[in-house]
Amino acid sequence: MNEARVSMILNPRSVIDNFEQSLKSKIHVDKTGLIAYLNKITGTTDKYICVSRPRRFGKTWAANMLTAYYSKNRDTGSLFKGMLISGDPSFEVQLNKYNVIFLNIQNFLSSTATVPKLVSKIKSGIMKELRIAYPKEKLSRDLVKSLAMINQSTSTGFIFIIDEWDSIFRIRKNDVEGQKAYLDFLRWLLKDQSYVHLAYMTGILPIKKYGTHSALNMFYEFSMANPSALAEYVGFTEAEVKALCARENMSFEQASQWYDGYLFNDLHVYNPLSVVRALNMRSFSNYWNQTETFEALKMPIALNFAGLKDSILNLMAMSPVKISTSKFQNDMLSFSSVDDVLTLLVHLGYLAYNSVTFEVSIPNSEIMEEFKNSVEALTWAGISDLLQESRYLLECTWSLNASKIAEAIQKAHNESSSILKYNDENSLCCVVTLAYYAANDYYIIFREMASGKGYIDLLFLPKPSHIGKPAIVVELKWDKTAKGALSQVKEKNYPEKIMQYTGNIILVGINYDKTSKTNFCEIEQFNKL
Repeated sequence: MNEARVSMILNPRSVIDNFEQSLKSKIHVDKTGLIAYLNKITGTTDKYICVSRPRRFGKTWAANMLTAYYSKNRDTGSLFKGMLISGDPSFEVQLNKYNVIFLNIQNFLSSTATVPKLVSKIKSGIMKELRIAYPKEKLSRDLVKSLAMINQSTSTGFIFIIDEWDSIFRIRKNDVEGQKAYLDFLRWLLKDQSYVHLAYMTGILPIKKYGTHSALNMFYEFSMANPSALAEYVGFTEAEVKALCARENMSFEQASQWYDGYLFNDLHVYNPLSVVRALNMRSFSNYWNQTETFEALKMPIALNFAGLKDSILNLMAMSPVKISTSKFQNDMLSFSSVDDVLTLLVHLGYLAYNSVTFEVSIPNSEIMEEFKNSVEALTWAGISDLLQESRYLLECTWSLNASKIAEAIQKAHNESSSILKYNDENSLCCVVTLAYYAANDYYIIFREMASGKGYIDLLFLPKPSHIGKPAIVVELKWDKTAKGALSQVKEKNYPEKIMQYTGNIILVGINYDKTSKTNFCEIEQFNKL
């Protein structure tokens, strides 16, 4: 095999160099357990893996890592010294034993005008590098036959690492025929081919469904809605973030508030790039919008589906929404329901999905800011004003002005009634949470926090950066009395979080009288004994 070459596709040195450089970064997390998982299925009928996750969740890093581990003609064992995989029995067995074909589809797409030209460029690029690497082999003009010939004559299997595999469905979303041709090409290249020892694809969207064109049904899919056995390799785990925060002497609690929220069964997963940037910059903030504009969120939620606005506002009010993910067609075009739109937002990372309750929620403060930006840009009837005026309500609460609070809640009710259904205590809670939206700047907000005798409807605890602000406890009543709400607050045994708080506490009771369609408020300062 000819090693005197610069390869871009076959065992590409540039990709391996990129992985090596990433290991020199100040902050990185050992995810080589993924290699151990893949080593178990390499060369078996389970060898087809598709991992979909949002931007900034380490897709390319993982693809680079796998390329560095499996590629022939370069000893990369030292790169993995001391990492989890180095202690696995399979480490030496499969290290640098394969021809790796690495394809970044987005790079190919950016330099080609049509999908047929993209496919042609991929074929010719692979063939060119095969001929350079194996000059003595009499290779066919047919790519599949040439790969099979090399596999047979050299007993060297091929591993395919395909990064950004779904770019065509996101960037050329209207090119349906091109998408089908692309899927047919991947099926022709990968399905039932003995030279394929592992095919690992990664992107944002799961595999596109096309009826009879379900061309890649041999793949096992690990998505944000169903990460299954690969859950710990999608983002940073809670244990990993705790360790990083301790090492960097930064607040894990703030990291959790900003970047946690993706829950896979019992596993909490964090946005990795935001965590890294926060620790490097030594500041917790919204880093999502530095690499992703809110247009990616604004476009889906602007679609005119009945109930979509209602669902979005409930989500912003910290109320989970139940969805069905089964009918989503895994593209950026074929939406037929609210469920399809919300499922897309799960895959884009804007919503977290609970596979036990089948509910979605906004995962953290970083994403909540993106929803606020998008909704304000859409100028939904009255809602933008409601969000902007929420700071006034907060100031009225700090000054213990019950009548002004009632007026502000009444206005919020009137402005949101065209979208939100307003017929029970839960809808009242949604309106009040939206009315207090500015509190997100100062507080960590808990909805339905368990106490000794039931639940506290809303609890606002100051963020570490605003520790001088008073905590706020809000109790809501529907067609009862505000005084009764306040009395109920005082009768409850407070949760540990509020009992540990040493600053001032404000108690707020809000009642909606459905006969007069009026909100009433009682408020007082509370001193713990």
